[in-house]
Amino acid sequence: VQLQASGGGLVQAGGSLRLSCSASGRTFSTHAVAWFRQAPGKEREFVAVMSSNGRNTDYSDSVWGRFTVSRDNLKNTMYLRMNNLKPEDTAVYYCAASRISYPGGSYISPRMEDYEHWGQGTQVTVSS
Repeated sequence: VQLQASGGGLVQAGGSLRLSCSASGRTFSTHAVAWFRQAPGKEREFVAVMSSNGRNTDYSDSVWGRFTVSRDNLKNTMYLRMNNLKPEDTAVYYCAASRISYPGGSYISPRMEDYEHWGQGTQVTVSS
């Protein structure tokens, strides 16, 4: 699975953005997918995850209630809708697909080591 993220940009605090991540390969629908982010000088951190069947999600505490992860398996695409953005959301956002395939499953994980396929990242900058 090869991934390509897009949709980042500069937005004012309180604004919204939607990130997209397009995947190549016929097995995208069988992988859990996640978003991670890395701010300057900080380690990469978990943001959101969705299971392959789309029925199970999880979010970091810092984005809970503001961000929504989704996927369209017919389009081989995943999304991250980000509302009420804050300056502390400024980071490079990465999409990822799980190392193991879970067809129709509810598996999710917030751990980077459980993801083998990564997109190139897209910059999100939130101004105050």
